[in-house]
Amino acid sequence: MRALPVGDDALLVEVASGAQALALHAELVRRREEGRITVREIVPAARTVLLDGLAEPARLAAELTGELPPPPPTPRGVVEIPVCYDGPDLAEVAAYWGVAEEDVPRVHAAAEFRVAFCGFAPGFGYLTGLPAGYAVPRRATPRTAVPPGSVALAGPYTGVYPRASPGGWQLIGTTDTVLWDHARVPAALLSPGTRVRFVPVRAGGAA
Repeated sequence: MRALPVGDDALLVEVASGAQALALHAELVRRREEGRITVREIVPAARTVLLDGLAEPARLAAELTGELPPPPPTPRGVVEIPVCYDGPDLAEVAAYWGVAEEDVPRVHAAAEFRVAFCGFAPGFGYLTGLPAGYAVPRRATPRTAVPPGSVALAGPYTGVYPRASPGGWQLIGTTDTVLWDHARVPAALLSPGTRVRFVPVRAGGAA
């Protein structure tokens, strides 16, 4: 673990893996809730955690040179996202996985996912949980417009596009679930650590 100063009141903490970043994020959130650290924002990424607005960045940097925190406890409850597996890239994903196209929904829906971190767009979560060996590359040519609600894969991650945007992920399905609603509290359906399952449905919403 390495803690790097960022300006006068922030730290960027580097770790070796996404699992360690998730564990560190959970530990730092716990410390903030207990009043042990004063910080404005704690932002996890693939292998880093950014702490912005720290009252005592040097002291925390010294504390973080010790052992990594244990894995975070499994959060209660699972967010279920219904998916119609009708994406235009099903055949490509099936070829990467070495399965029949009709088996892609079964493999994907059998996994339990967890939000590792958020970014790219408001409400977009990077979900881990696919079995080892099921990572897929991004498309060689990104699409100029991906519809909102598209369920997609890239590398080891699954994500759901909360709004229309360009994108190079492999599209395997669609959902009507609203990922970001500014009138909802919290606005984001998914946050780091959230457990997620994808539930196959037929076109029109029937299971």
